[in-house]
Amino acid sequence: KIVGRAMPVLEADVFGDGASGAGGPLAHKPFGLMLEALDDLKPGEIYIATGASLRYALWGGLMSTRATHLKAAGAILDGYVRDAAEIEALGFTVFCRGLYAQDQGPRGKVIDYRCAIEIDGARIEPGDLLYGDREGVLVIPRAVEQEAVRRAREKANTEGAVAVAIRGGMSACEALARFGVM
Repeated sequence: KIVGRAMPVLEADVFGDGASGAGGPLAHKPFGLMLEALDDLKPGEIYIATGASLRYALWGGLMSTRATHLKAAGAILDGYVRDAAEIEALGFTVFCRGLYAQDQGPRGKVIDYRCAIEIDGARIEPGDLLYGDREGVLVIPRAVEQEAVRRAREKANTEGAVAVAIRGGMSACEALARFGVM
């Protein structure tokens, strides 16, 4: 499980080492702003990144080591990670799409951080509350955070009462009619 505040990171694919005459501000900067973004993590924050293709890993063991030192809550990647055994040994929580050995190197760069991003139609703003477990990741915008947490607790309490009633012999149909959830 993971819970913390979003520290959004925007990635972009690159093709080559910048020696081709590219003139952008990140053209000759390995990894772009990745190291700055990593070093800017605050305690309890979650590094959440998107924007890259699936041809390299967005996170690895050394990043996990730094994030652990900074007391970050974890990382959520719309892409792959590498160094899985090292990350697991650290006990650092990472949600990702899978494992892949290629690092960002000449393949990708962080182009911005602490900016709004979007993953699969969900907008993530800096400081939004993130919650993840084995069933997925929730983004809870600050504007509705209090209500969302209150309603989630109410639902969990009601589902607990339903479970007790069903264990006591109540039918599923009766439970739904009585509690309104199933």
